Amino acid sequence: MNKSGRIKRHSLAVRFVHWSVAISTFLLIFSGLGQLPLYQRYMVDKIPGLTWSSNFHITLTLHYVAAIWLVFAAAFHIVYHSLRREFTILPRRGDVRESLIVIKAMLGFGEEPPADKYLAEQRVAYAFIAFNLLLLIVTGFIKAIKNFPGITFSDTLLDWATNLHNLGMVMIIVGIIAHLAAFIFKANQPLLPGMFTGYVDEEYVRKRHSLWYEKLQKKLSS
Repeated sequence: MNKSGRIKRHSLAVRFVHWSVAISTFLLIFSGLGQLPLYQRYMVDKIPGLTWSSNFHITLTLHYVAAIWLVFAAAFHIVYHSLRREFTILPRRGDVRESLIVIKAMLGFGEEPPADKYLAEQRVAYAFIAFNLLLLIVTGFIKAIKNFPGITFSDTLLDWATNLHNLGMVMIIVGIIAHLAAFIFKANQPLLPGMFTGYVDEEYVRKRHSLWYEKLQKKLSS
């Protein structure tokens, strides 16, 4: 709790992981597309400041650096929350059905069910993003180490790795668009300050995340 009517929702570690994943994923998508002749074909490299975007060696190096950053952030995320036994973001049974109820409520049809720290739709979105990031990491690792001396993979495995890597990228882009589109709804907008400052409005939490609010109240009174 906070005296100014705010509640701490995200620690510095959580915000570090969030923005590390966001920035590294953007760099991975941008540099990954740069491995194709897209930026030269569509004259992206003619834009001031992006003349390097069609340079294969530069985009490849950027891709590897961003990949290392992403893997570190993912590993930190898993270890940090495992040690603290914080698993409230993990999906629960019935989350898909409850997500539909929440979305309908935001569209003006019915009321939202009482929510914990994370809405059901946020837990589903987390699972979707996490699965596709894991897919990208595993397939990217295969695609990277095939270039090491003495390491040989079958053409079938490499084809699968490439196709799944590309599919993972498409799905991540879809996930990012859906994640950003969620803030079109006024009900979700109070969550935005939390990813920058770590705090959200107490009244918002009391009304929309009543289950979490009750737990916070019990913790204060104990």
